[in-house]
Amino acid sequence: MMRMEAVRQAWNDLPLADLDTILQGRVPVILAPHPDDESIGCGGLIAQACAAGVKPQVVILTDGCRSHPNSPSYPAERLRHAREREAQTALGLLGLPIGNIWFLGLEDTAMPRVGPAFQLAARRVLGICEGQERPVLLTAWRHDPHCDHEAAAGLAVHVAGRAGIPLLSYPVWGWTLPDDAMVDEPFPHGWRLDIGDELDVKEQAIKAHATQYGDLIKDDPGGFKLPESLLTHFPKAFEVYLAS
Repeated sequence: MMRMEAVRQAWNDLPLADLDTILQGRVPVILAPHPDDESIGCGGLIAQACAAGVKPQVVILTDGCRSHPNSPSYPAERLRHAREREAQTALGLLGLPIGNIWFLGLEDTAMPRVGPAFQLAARRVLGICEGQERPVLLTAWRHDPHCDHEAAAGLAVHVAGRAGIPLLSYPVWGWTLPDDAMVDEPFPHGWRLDIGDELDVKEQAIKAHATQYGDLIKDDPGGFKLPESLLTHFPKAFEVYLAS
């Protein structure tokens, strides 16, 4: 067990590495629990990889429809389409072709962890991985305090094991856990990727997810809004990638 204060300090102390060191010549297959996690967690890596001619595959796992469940102007189907368009816009800013984006459409806040729906999702992700010559799987950190992030991590472990491929994780909500929170985690190993040159475009990509900023959808007072406690962690000039 580790205190989150120590975990975050270890993340900040990870060695800086270049893209080649982190990917080791592999094509990243990025699992994003929701539309926006790809930009928040991996925007710099996606931009660097695209600029280097290595086009990631980005798999958006859930439909994001539960962010504003009581909005009359954005019922579930309209919100789903809006969030898909936002992800496409964001990833386009980062240099990713639309053909490299996959939407699995799993239920937001209810991503399966077992059963037929889980197995179907696993087969789809496995098929995407098998379509790459040498893939590496990236997903949200398993202790991110969100049920879909935890489920995405479990899905990634399952697929990586079946495919026999490396697995990396990236923290999103983990940056916001209280210092005294305890997590069942070994001492972190991995790298920090310098994204100083990509920081501006990463910020543009995050902001492309306009439905999540609270100014676009005004008729659901209880709707989700990306909190400052999260956003203040992502003008960092590096991203963290943890080795399993």
